[in-house]
Amino acid sequence: MDLLKRLFTKQPVMNEKKQVNVIFVCMGNICRSPTAHGVFQTLVDEHNLSDVIGVESAGTHSYHIGNPPDLRSQSTALKNNVDLSALKARRFIRDDFDDFDYIIGMDADNIADMQSIEPESHEANVVLMLEYSTKYDQKEIPDPYFGNDGFDMVFDMIEDASTGLLNHIRSKHKL
Repeated sequence: MDLLKRLFTKQPVMNEKKQVNVIFVCMGNICRSPTAHGVFQTLVDEHNLSDVIGVESAGTHSYHIGNPPDLRSQSTALKNNVDLSALKARRFIRDDFDDFDYIIGMDADNIADMQSIEPESHEANVVLMLEYSTKYDQKEIPDPYFGNDGFDMVFDMIEDASTGLLNHIRSKHKL
C-alpha cells in the first residue's frame, strides 16, 4: 500500500525553484516602469532565468490603461536593444502585494500611493528602484514624461539598478 500511495501521490520535485515575481511601478506605466520591465526582462532572458523570474509593470494611476509605452521610452529602449512594443499599461492593484515578491517603485510618490492600498500583512519587498543601483547616489528615478530630454538618463539609471536587482535576487534565491 505504501508503494501505491507514493506512486499516485504527487510528491514535490526536488530542486524545483519557486518563481520569484517582480513588478516595477511608476505613475502612469508608460515611461519608467515599462522601461524597467523591458530592461529587467532582457537581463532575465540573457541569464536564462525566465522560467524562475517573472516580470511585470504597472502604474499607480489609471490614466493610460491599455496604452503602449510612451514613444520616447520605446525609442530610447530600442537604441539600447530593448523592445517595449508588446507592453500595455495596467494599474497597480491591492492583489499585487500577494502576487509579487519584489515591488519596485520609481519614486517616493509611487511608494506612498502603493502604501495607501497596502494590506496589513504581506511578504513583498517594497523598495525604490535605485536602492539596487551601484552608480547613482540619488534615491528616485525622475519622471521624463513632461520633457523631451531625460529618457537616456532614465534608461541608464534603470539599467544600472536592474543589474543590481538581478544580482540581489540571484544571490538571495540562489539562482
